[in-house]
Amino acid sequence: MGALAALNPFFWKYRGRLALGMLFVLLTNAFSVFAPVVIGEGINLLESAYTVFLAPLDAGRPAEDVFSNAPLAAPPTLSTLSRWTGLGTAPFDAPQSREELVRFVTFIAGMQALLYMLAYLLKGVFSFMTRQTIIVMSRLIEYDLKEAIYDQYQRLPSAFYKQNATGDLMNRISEDVSKVRMYLGPAVMYGMTLATMMVLTVGVMLRIDPVLTLWSLAPLPLMSLAVYKVSARIHQKSDAVQSQQSLLSAKVQQDFSGIRILAAHRREKRATQRFESAADEYKFRTLDLVKVDAMFMPIIVMLVGLSTILTIYVGGLRVFSGDLQLGHIFQFVFYVNLLTWPFASVGWVTSLVQKASASQARINAFLEVEPSIANTAEAPSEIQGRITFKDVGLTYPDSGIRALDGLSFDLEPGQTLAVIGRTGSGKTTLAQLVARLYDPTDGVVEVDGQPLKSLHLPSLRGAIGYVPQDVFLFSDTIAENIRFGVDHAEQAEVEQAAKNAHVHDNITGFSEGYDTLLGERGVNLSGGQKQRISIARAVLRKPRILIFDDCLSAVDTETEAIILGNLRRIMEGRTAIIVSHRVSTVRDADLILVLDEGRIVERGTHAELLEIQGLYADLHQKQERSSPEGPA
Repeated sequence: MGALAALNPFFWKYRGRLALGMLFVLLTNAFSVFAPVVIGEGINLLESAYTVFLAPLDAGRPAEDVFSNAPLAAPPTLSTLSRWTGLGTAPFDAPQSREELVRFVTFIAGMQALLYMLAYLLKGVFSFMTRQTIIVMSRLIEYDLKEAIYDQYQRLPSAFYKQNATGDLMNRISEDVSKVRMYLGPAVMYGMTLATMMVLTVGVMLRIDPVLTLWSLAPLPLMSLAVYKVSARIHQKSDAVQSQQSLLSAKVQQDFSGIRILAAHRREKRATQRFESAADEYKFRTLDLVKVDAMFMPIIVMLVGLSTILTIYVGGLRVFSGDLQLGHIFQFVFYVNLLTWPFASVGWVTSLVQKASASQARINAFLEVEPSIANTAEAPSEIQGRITFKDVGLTYPDSGIRALDGLSFDLEPGQTLAVIGRTGSGKTTLAQLVARLYDPTDGVVEVDGQPLKSLHLPSLRGAIGYVPQDVFLFSDTIAENIRFGVDHAEQAEVEQAAKNAHVHDNITGFSEGYDTLLGERGVNLSGGQKQRISIARAVLRKPRILIFDDCLSAVDTETEAIILGNLRRIMEGRTAIIVSHRVSTVRDADLILVLDEGRIVERGTHAELLEIQGLYADLHQKQERSSPEGPA
């Protein structure tokens, strides 16, 4: 239960519903316990009618002696109801003949039947109200818990998602939360039912006959011992099932995301084999858990049956000795069977609690992760766009790779910085530091003269239009993908952004135009179209800082020239960072940095770098030779 203690604040939040639910559980069980009382009293009435009246009459005793010496009273519950309501319990004072006795007993039996039906009607009403409070409460907490997990997803940095599979993260917000909800709703409800039913039922049984009560309940400690022994195994096996479920989800998610790669390399059969292997392991672990779960019901039913046998045997002896009436045995049998489902639910509830505990422990481990990138400023920041790197270095926490080392430069508002270098030189990492997707491990990154950590994080990211190297488009219309960063952009603004990214003509070429629905990650678009839609999304926001991370790699040089021409107009007055491996993309920048193995090896304008005849000039010559147009 330690892991489940994290849910206590949610119980407190909905304490009103929980308190009402507890009241309704108490009332439901009170009427459940009352109903067998009516049955027991009715049987005692019949026994008295036969023993006191009918048996002597059948033996030949005069009727006047029998009816005058032994008046027949109404059952206690009916007499009490009669006093409360002022209603009589019979149309005559007392039976004076066999016929009157039959009518009297028939009338009392009818009244008892009405009481019995009324008790179960009220029980049904309060049972319905119990579900409307406790089960609804569990659904509300489920919503709050999923919202908390989703908020945590958005707070965690990029490094976290490199260390955790998407399928596992999805499993926590779906399967794990579903198992926790079963504890919040059914387990809590049936746990309350068991507790109140035990108190009420055992209290009534002890009042009737303590000896028979002890014999009837004697098998229950054995049931508790069985539950204790099995529950630990359920917890262990449930945790193993959940872990395998996460692995299976991650496997399926990866295969679906890379389905085109699987098909291109003809690895469908191998993927199927790997899926079957993971699914078989999940099946074996689940069946192992089911075998343990299956032990509960036979044990409980057997022990309840033993309790019923003891009740009838010992109760019969007590009736023969004159310590009990026959109706009390029937009443005890009803109570033993009334306890069958609550005690049968002990195993189920225990299983639910164990599964929920394992799931909540996984959720807690995730929710307790403190984001390494956190907002430390309360007041919004006004971003102008001056960017300064002071001896900045970064070592990735997940891999330990030294990505950047000793970077220093200053970029004034409205200037354009270009970053070029070989693959793996740290270009993308530099762009991510500006957007504060990572914090540097050495040195400091400043915007407008202030360290990024001291700036209001939402303000900083709201002032940046970032086009990542790995373009991501949502399964929505093209218009909504472009409008993603601006909630209420007009259609004309969306189209103008698309024209600036030189993708408007491509979009209007689709039959649905801007209302074309994209597949997962924009699968029905080419690489160049996806990049240009991503550029349109960024420029629509009109940010103070624009970051283009190798976002023109999938377009031809002619299209690149058109887009760059449009971007020069858009970038006027805005700070821009262009990351690329193409010299043609960066040649007009105010400052060009050439990176190699995370260090700045050259810096300057296009002309200055060509004069140095270093790495930049070498890249320029190679790209000019490989260009279809030939050397410039």
